[in-house]
Amino acid sequence: MEIRTVGIDLAKNVFQVHGMNELGKPLLRKQLKRDQMAVFFTNLSPCLIGMEACSSAHYWARKLKALGHTVRLMAPQFVKPYVKSNKNDAADAEAICEAVTRPTMRFMPIKNVEQQSVLASHRARQGFVKARTAQANQIRGLLAEFGLIVPEGIGHITTKLPSVIEGATSELPVSFRQLIERLIEHFKTLNKGVEELEAQIKVWHRANETSRQLESIPGIGPLTASALVAAVGDAKTLKAGSSWLRG
Repeated sequence: MEIRTVGIDLAKNVFQVHGMNELGKPLLRKQLKRDQMAVFFTNLSPCLIGMEACSSAHYWARKLKALGHTVRLMAPQFVKPYVKSNKNDAADAEAICEAVTRPTMRFMPIKNVEQQSVLASHRARQGFVKARTAQANQIRGLLAEFGLIVPEGIGHITTKLPSVIEGATSELPVSFRQLIERLIEHFKTLNKGVEELEAQIKVWHRANETSRQLESIPGIGPLTASALVAAVGDAKTLKAGSSWLRG
């Protein structure tokens, strides 16, 4: 009998593959290196392939679909109940193979390259925002040790801080003033990164019809709308959801 269902435990370099026939009998237990994946699945008859949704899952889903296979992605928590023995790559691949055949299993949409790209921009922006906030807090904390208080709010770091420093220049050691100046420059670099990524995301948002439709919903701006389109990965689902939210 031919292999009809395959479960793949994804990894960076070595992938565990478990295959079974239409009756659920295991026919394949194999490890594949990254450069062997395409060749192996090119030579395999079209079948149902299950994978846990992770960082590389959408990439492999697109690759395997292009080879004629049917690919389904599942959240790891939905696969966990099907692990029958101690957790290892082989057991995980078998559990994935079984889980993907369940009629009640919930699957995740496969993101295209464009959606993954804008989602990467959102994640990078969030990283800059987090680092910017940490830098602002550090600056405030160091100044507070010298009795200098900067009002809360990111904007005050560039608008209020110069006057605070200027008013206390005679009381601050030269080395400390130089340190604060260096930290402010770092803050400005992070802030510039946030602004540039926001501008990039908004350009994508204006060019995407679904994202623009979501923005028409009260309370949803360009950043939220574009993040939803990127994260959900299914334009049809988003369009239906936007109609429902409008009532």
